[in-house]
Amino acid sequence: MLEDGLSYPVRGDWIGRILIGGVLGFLSVLLLPAFVILGYLVRVLETTVEGAEDPPEFEEWGDLLVKGIIGTVITVAYTFVPVLAYLILVFVVVGAGGAIGGDAGAFVGVLGVLMALAFLPVLLLVYYAVPAALTAYAARGEIGAAFDVELLKPTLLSTEYLVAIFMPLVVTFVLWIATGVLAVTIVGLLLVPFLQFYGQVAVFRMFGSAFASESDELDAGSAGSDDAGAADPVDPTAN
Repeated sequence: MLEDGLSYPVRGDWIGRILIGGVLGFLSVLLLPAFVILGYLVRVLETTVEGAEDPPEFEEWGDLLVKGIIGTVITVAYTFVPVLAYLILVFVVVGAGGAIGGDAGAFVGVLGVLMALAFLPVLLLVYYAVPAALTAYAARGEIGAAFDVELLKPTLLSTEYLVAIFMPLVVTFVLWIATGVLAVTIVGLLLVPFLQFYGQVAVFRMFGSAFASESDELDAGSAGSDDAGAADPVDPTAN
C-alpha cells in the first residue's frame, strides 16, 4: 500500500496535475482554492474506491468546490463533537475539584489536569475516523454516508484498517522533514506547496485503499436496486 500510494500521484499526466495542485496550494489563503483541493482529494478517494489506478484530472471545478465544502463540513463535524465533549468533561472535573476542596478536591483537580494532557488520544481518534467518513461520502455521493454507522463500522473495527491508516503518518513525517529542508531557501520555499500536494494525494490514495479493502457495503445500495430490477425476468415462452 505504501509503494502504491507514493507512486500514485506521478501516474499519467502528473506534471500538469502537480502544477495545478501546487498553485492552488499557494492560493489557499483565499479559502476557495483550499476547498477545491479538498474536493480533488475527495475525488481521489472516489476513484480509488471505484478501482481506478491513475489519479483523476482537474475538471468539473464546480463539483470539486462542492465536494470540498461538504468534505470540510464532515471534517469539522467529526472534529468538533468529540473535542467539545472532551473539553466539557475536563471543565466539569476541574470545576468539581474546586467545589469539593480539600484533599479530595485536589485529587480531582489533578485528575482534570491529567485529562487535559491526554488530548492527543482524542486527536488520534479524529484522525482515525475522518478518512473513513470522507471515503464513505466519496463512494456513496451522499453526506449521510459519512455518518452511517453500519457502513463505517466494519472498516473502523478492522485490524487491517488500523494498521493501514497509520501508514500515511510515515509519509507525513518524511514530508514534514522535506518541507523543513526546502523552507531554508527561497527557491525551496516555493516548491513546498507542490510537495505538500503530492503528499496529500499519496495519503488520500492510501486512505481510500484502506477503506475499500475492508468495506463490503460500499455498493450495497446500488447492488440492492440492481438485484431488484433483475429479479423475476419475464419468460418469453410463457403463455
